[in-house]
Amino acid sequence: MYSLNQVGKHTFYVDSFSNIGIFEYDGKCCFIDSGGDASSAQKALSLAEERGLALEKVFLTHSHADHIGGAAFLREKTGCSVYAPGVCAALVENTFLTPVTLFGGYPTEEMRSRLIMGAPCRCEKLSESVLPEGLKYIRTDGHDFEQAAFGTSDGVWFCADSVVGEQILEKYKIAFVHNVEEHLKSLEKVKNLKGRLFVPSHDSPCEDIKPLAEKNIGNVYSVCDMVKKFCKDGVSVDELLESIFSALNIKLYLTQYELIGQTARSYLSYLKKTGEIECVYKGSKLLWRTAAKSS
Repeated sequence: MYSLNQVGKHTFYVDSFSNIGIFEYDGKCCFIDSGGDASSAQKALSLAEERGLALEKVFLTHSHADHIGGAAFLREKTGCSVYAPGVCAALVENTFLTPVTLFGGYPTEEMRSRLIMGAPCRCEKLSESVLPEGLKYIRTDGHDFEQAAFGTSDGVWFCADSVVGEQILEKYKIAFVHNVEEHLKSLEKVKNLKGRLFVPSHDSPCEDIKPLAEKNIGNVYSVCDMVKKFCKDGVSVDELLESIFSALNIKLYLTQYELIGQTARSYLSYLKKTGEIECVYKGSKLLWRTAAKSS
């Protein structure tokens, strides 16, 4: 971990828990994501400086803590500018909002750990006008409120969390999703990207992203089927979560309740929109039930 890997004439990545992309231009460089904390960011910065590169900009793919946690350190250390797509820029500046949106209320202390709430950092909205020559991006929303994947002139794509690694899918069976419909659209977009190399945030680079994108798409529909199965007789959200945690052997603790909880609610919302799940009211209790046509 934490080695500088050259994957193109001007393109590198630092392998870490959350891979950091580096694109060099005119003796300067930009980072694609910042690592999960100051320590990760410092190691990546040292590797760039050893190559004689001055960090000018940091482009954050989205607002989750494992991608933005080192941004504040990098900005303070180098004076670099920091950018994130759309509303994610506000979440980077106001990181307390992330556990609030996950939980749906004021979060407990455990829910505000550095794994969920990164250090706040001044951040501007991403636009094409701030990109150095040779770097481009596409929107890959769904995993977060908004998300971007970045492509370099070397034919390398940094895919962020638009795709989840095969080993992670096999181990956990359910990946965090904010908007299932948008996530599926983004997976189709990523599946058809043209490039020489693809670097997911939490997996090794690959020359063909299509098989992994298809596995992610299959996983989404597998989770949809699981949710519909558990909702057959009508369940509350907590009853659904109990079934998910039990079926997938996921250890329950507050942070997992936060992450799986929002993901489950996102699937319920998606399936309600498609007509496969309906809301029913039993006295003062709201239940989610598989629609008759989907049974």
